Amino acid sequence: MLYYLFEYLEKQYHLTGAGLFQYITFRSALAFVMALFISTFYGKQIIQKLRKLQIGETVRDLGLDGQKQKSGTPTMGGIIIILGTLIPVLLFTQLDNVYIILLIITTLWMGVIGFLDDYLKIYKKNKNGLKGKFKIIGQVGLGLIVGFVLYFNPNVTIKEELHQNQVLVENANPAQYFGKAHKSTKTNIPFFKNNEFDYANLIRWLGDDYKKYAWIPFILIVIFIITAVSNGANLTDGIDGLAAGSSVIIVATLAIFAWVSGNLIFANYLNVIFIPNSGEITIFISAFAGGLIGFLWYNTFPAQVFMGDTGSLTIGGIIAVIAIAVRKEMLIPILAGVFLIENLSVIIQVFWFKYTRKKYGEGRRVFLMSPLHHHYQKKGIHESKIVVRFWIIGIMLAVLTIVTLKVR
Repeated sequence: MLYYLFEYLEKQYHLTGAGLFQYITFRSALAFVMALFISTFYGKQIIQKLRKLQIGETVRDLGLDGQKQKSGTPTMGGIIIILGTLIPVLLFTQLDNVYIILLIITTLWMGVIGFLDDYLKIYKKNKNGLKGKFKIIGQVGLGLIVGFVLYFNPNVTIKEELHQNQVLVENANPAQYFGKAHKSTKTNIPFFKNNEFDYANLIRWLGDDYKKYAWIPFILIVIFIITAVSNGANLTDGIDGLAAGSSVIIVATLAIFAWVSGNLIFANYLNVIFIPNSGEITIFISAFAGGLIGFLWYNTFPAQVFMGDTGSLTIGGIIAVIAIAVRKEMLIPILAGVFLIENLSVIIQVFWFKYTRKKYGEGRRVFLMSPLHHHYQKKGIHESKIVVRFWIIGIMLAVLTIVTLKVR
């Protein structure tokens, strides 16, 4: 909203300083500061309100050190992250930008699913919360919306670099190195030629008209990514500060990708897909990062609030949609490696337990407990040490993700 106000003031009255709002970096900085202020200052008030409403976590006795002391800690703290993100976004972004609209929808959509889950656990005393099938339906529904919009919306385009012999002007400016904006299902992926892969190639076997049906594999992949990442974030939210801190590292990396992908000069220099209007995503990410860091102020050990599914499902959904929008979703297994390993630890544990129970009549386990962070807790490692070590791994994976863009 303020973007449009200052744009009007600059055009009509040439107000000094109003032109700063045209710069993504300036608005990103403002969004980050405001989100950090909202989540830290008002976060305390929200926590007090949750405590008064007796919205406390019911902790099952899993035999983990310090677990019983966490019972009654306010949950649904994801509200802090959501408010800290959306208020700056509404103030500082171009609200007619298709990527911003999608991210706002994602935040609210996943926030509602997570809220319903927390509500059933707390008020209805249903320890399982929202049934898994309903969560999946919600995630698939969001995936369909995101997939259809990104594929069919005319404002979602890319510009590809021209071959050297097509750039006829000597000392050409960056814009002259790119062709016209057009629809495409291409994405960035390491180790492939030019770091690009076209989803349409998955159905090349259909014949000459295969590109007409490229929306089918594209949307299916979008659904899978959103479901996998949101569930991964949900499983990672098990000890104080782990999910929020890991997410900050991931979104900071995505902010770099979003800014580079929306900037002609750096897209040309780094040889990544140039996505017109995607730079605006950087502002959303800045607000999101500010909200996460502000929440982390209260969520670090010993936590004064838990994010609940209201936060964890929302975080995963946002990360997935950002990665898909800036066409870096194939880097998620590396960038969100902490989420991935948490997911895999649960899958491996459940599969092996069922397999051995069927084969030997007695279920056996690979890990002392899953998700993986609980395995280390069972080994007697303090949760603060586990969290910091997972953060360090997350930072290493983020650096590796950036490096892969130059691997061909």
